[in-house]
Amino acid sequence: MSEIPWWSLPLVAAVFALAGAGVTLLVSARDDYVRSRTKRTKRWYAERRDAYVALLTQFERASYRLRAALETGQRMPGPFTYTDEVGPALMQVRLLASGQVRSAALAVHLLLEKLYAERPTPPPGVDPAKSAREMLGHVPLVMQELEAAIREELGMEAMPPAELPATHVATRAWWRRRRAV
Repeated sequence: MSEIPWWSLPLVAAVFALAGAGVTLLVSARDDYVRSRTKRTKRWYAERRDAYVALLTQFERASYRLRAALETGQRMPGPFTYTDEVGPALMQVRLLASGQVRSAALAVHLLLEKLYAERPTPPPGVDPAKSAREMLGHVPLVMQELEAAIREELGMEAMPPAELPATHVATRAWWRRRRAV
C-alpha cells in the first residue's frame, strides 16, 4: 500500500490546472495589449498621414490657383475661397500635429493667406508690383520645411530600407514555396 494520501493526487492536478489557467490568462492579456497597441499605433500614423496629405494637397491647389491667376492676368481669388478650402484640413493638422509640424503648417498658411488678401502686403524693401510673384516664389520653400517636419514626425526615410541578406531571402522563398503547396 502507498503512503501517499488519497487527496494529494487530485490536489496537485488542481494546483497545476489553476496555474496553467493563470498563465494562459496572463499571456492572452499581454497579447491583447500588444495587439491593441499595434492598432493604436497604426491608427496614429494613418490619421496624421491622411491629415498631412490633405493639407499639402490644399496648399498645392491654392498656390497653383494663385500662380495661374497671376500668369493669365485674371482676378485673384478671394480670401474666403482660400479659407473655406484650406480651413478643414488645417484645423485637423492643428489638432493632430506636433509643435514643429503645426508651426510649419501655419507658416505656409500665413504666407498663402497674405497672398489671397485683397492687396498682398509686401515685405519691407520689396517692390509692391513684384511682391505677389516674389511671395508666391517663397511658398515652395516654406512648404519644403513643412514636408521635412512631417517626414521627421512620421519617421519617414528618404532612402529605401536595406536589402535582406541572402540567407533571409532564401528562407523566405522556401516558406513561400512551402505555403503554395
